Amino acid sequence: MSHGIQLRAVSYDHPDAVKLNDQVQLEYRERYQGEGDVTPLDPAMFTPPNGLYLLAYDASGTPMASGGWRSQDENDEGYSDGDAELKRMYVVPEARGLGLARRILAELESDARTAGRTRMALETGDQQPEAIALYLSSGYTLSEKFGHYRFHEASRCMTKPLQPS
Repeated sequence: MSHGIQLRAVSYDHPDAVKLNDQVQLEYRERYQGEGDVTPLDPAMFTPPNGLYLLAYDASGTPMASGGWRSQDENDEGYSDGDAELKRMYVVPEARGLGLARRILAELESDARTAGRTRMALETGDQQPEAIALYLSSGYTLSEKFGHYRFHEASRCMTKPLQPS
């Protein structure tokens, strides 16, 4: 269902993206009783064709959800050549259950595939069962850990091949 929702590509440092990122950071701090996600991110990482950052807006122009991907290649954090790393998937509480995360995820996968990426990789945590359920139901499988939190016990890493369309 669209519910009048429009997806728009924005920069990672767009004011609405910053607003939603602040909200997701609060949620991370609550769920993990500590700091938010401190993975180093630069807005340039989400600039096409090496990434994309999407916001979902309702009919009134209010940002309701976010998500992005950035290119990764083989490195000492455990990524592989051709990876697209999913980052900052978030839906505001009042819009949960409307399918926004699934819609953003599908668009990000399609864009990464078009950009020549061969695998979507993501890291989430054990205190985010909704995210884990979304990814498992979308074809992701648990994988060896990678990324900034690869040595954290609560970290859950998942991957999905991006098959050519």
